[in-house]
Amino acid sequence: MNPDQIAQEAAAAFAATNDPDALEQIKARYLGRSGQITELLKKLAGLSPEEKKSAGAAINRAKTAIEAALNARREELRRQALETKLADESLDVTLPGRGETRSGLHPVTRTLERIEALFRSIGFEVADGPEIEADFQNFTALNMPEDHPARSMHDTFFLLDENGQVAGDVLLRTHTSPIQVRYMQAHVAKYAHLPTMPEIRVIAPGRVYRVDSDATHSPMFHQVEGLWIGEDVSFADLKGVAADFLRRFFESDDLQVRFRPSFFPFTEPSAEIDVAFMSGALKGRWLEIAGCGMVHPNVLRHVGIDPEKYLGFAFGMGPDRLTMLRYGVNDLRLFFDGDLRFLRQFV
Repeated sequence: MNPDQIAQEAAAAFAATNDPDALEQIKARYLGRSGQITELLKKLAGLSPEEKKSAGAAINRAKTAIEAALNARREELRRQALETKLADESLDVTLPGRGETRSGLHPVTRTLERIEALFRSIGFEVADGPEIEADFQNFTALNMPEDHPARSMHDTFFLLDENGQVAGDVLLRTHTSPIQVRYMQAHVAKYAHLPTMPEIRVIAPGRVYRVDSDATHSPMFHQVEGLWIGEDVSFADLKGVAADFLRRFFESDDLQVRFRPSFFPFTEPSAEIDVAFMSGALKGRWLEIAGCGMVHPNVLRHVGIDPEKYLGFAFGMGPDRLTMLRYGVNDLRLFFDGDLRFLRQFV
């Protein structure tokens, strides 16, 4: 075949394909080891010198044309692939911007920080402790021996030992009272050399765990417990601290507070603290806010404090419930569902 005809045929074949892989296969048909141009070059050996000169020039001309057509088609296919990719990944610059999202503290975290700030302002320290707790700190030290019925009220998450059996002495804390126990033990050890122990004024906020879940309960929730131990601490001090805190927390001077007799194994006497709002959707309705009482002498003995010399009060409240009241939320589970549509309201 005439070299010029081969070049024309190759150029047409290149132009007819849109597949880069197929293009390379077509190239081999003309320029490969067994390609048509290669076969023509092999036949030059049987020609005379004059024929070789003219035939060789024609073959080289055809080869150059084929390579030029091949490179041009390669470049065209690359350009088309780039245009397709850009079209698929194109951005409409006329669309409005997404803007910067604003972050904020979780509403329960905001409540905890508010509670801590209010108690710090009247001289209370903030203590912390482990969430995986020992039976002694969680129950026994709080006047709840193994057969005490109060233990069954807590619906406790017990942990498993290395054999997969329930370890009755290791659990997820059911309240933050163990923080108070550990704090008192450390306080007694620190001031054991003094004839009189300095007062203890501390709150213990944190996560706690119980097997419970509904609109007003969660398996994981928060508590803040408070403790004031000294030589002259009375129930009147407890009433003053609790009432002052609640009025400052809810920013309402006309908030009514009452103390209703109750039972807790770690306090005696014990009371429930109720509040009534004088305005808003909850006007005139009494709501339970916290439990409190004078620390039981057995609790003081367990941590090495002489109940004949020292006495004090303790209280415990749920920051989750306080958050619900403060922000008008009627389902506790909303705080822990992770729904950004709900949480953005508090940013």
